Amino acid sequence: MTRATIDKYISVFNIGLQNTFVYRWNYFLRALFGLIPLAGTVFLWSAVFKERGGGLHGYDYSSMIYYYLLAILVSNLVTPTEDEWQIAADIREGQINALLTKPMSYLAYRFSIFCSGRLVYTFVTLPPIALIFIYFRDYIVLPHDPLIYLFATLSMLMSALIQFFITYSLAMMAFWILEISTIVFIVYSFEYFLGGQMFPIDIMPNAVQAVMKWLPFYYELFCPIAIFLGRLSGAQLVQALGIQMGWLLLTWAAARFMWKRGLGHYQAVGG
Repeated sequence: MTRATIDKYISVFNIGLQNTFVYRWNYFLRALFGLIPLAGTVFLWSAVFKERGGGLHGYDYSSMIYYYLLAILVSNLVTPTEDEWQIAADIREGQINALLTKPMSYLAYRFSIFCSGRLVYTFVTLPPIALIFIYFRDYIVLPHDPLIYLFATLSMLMSALIQFFITYSLAMMAFWILEISTIVFIVYSFEYFLGGQMFPIDIMPNAVQAVMKWLPFYYELFCPIAIFLGRLSGAQLVQALGIQMGWLLLTWAAARFMWKRGLGHYQAVGG
């Protein structure tokens, strides 16, 4: 990649940064009200552990609350925000035509905007999340092994890329259908249920976990959290990172394939 190409995408990143920062208060309020379910979670698991009178698959009340705190943090760091709707709008409204005439990869263009959006969203939403962490500070136990931070960060970066490529591939459906919202919400429902936002994956029966470990949703949120909590180590950690890397390559290939097929259809019908 030449210096000119790098400068070109840096310019796109800066433009995305400026455009996204306009909505900083929307992001702040979304993050603030997004913390409300945490209160329900606290009461729910308090009742569960009080009723059981013991732990649950290696979790106690404290570690369960810590898990949900990390889930909120990781979700805010890696989950795309409205990228699929923006891409679909580019296709549906013909704005993509102007980009096709430029010597620029649309995938790299959208990834630059995704990175700028994540930066602004993280900057705006960290203060309320930090306050929540301070409030629940008694439940937080940081790892002592520096490698855990390294592996968790690596896994989180791959999680962000997997989510971006899945979002991009879903948005490519706009080449064929006018409204993609139904497909998006179906996939997001699976992500919410199977990705670890509703509950930790490792409280499920072993047979269910064995299947879920081969699905991409496992690696969109739960995997980096489990690594940070020390619930994946040794051979399990190596296997998880290997499968996550495999899903990263597959979703990247799917994103490129969907673009090529969609663009061929778009040009064929006179887009």
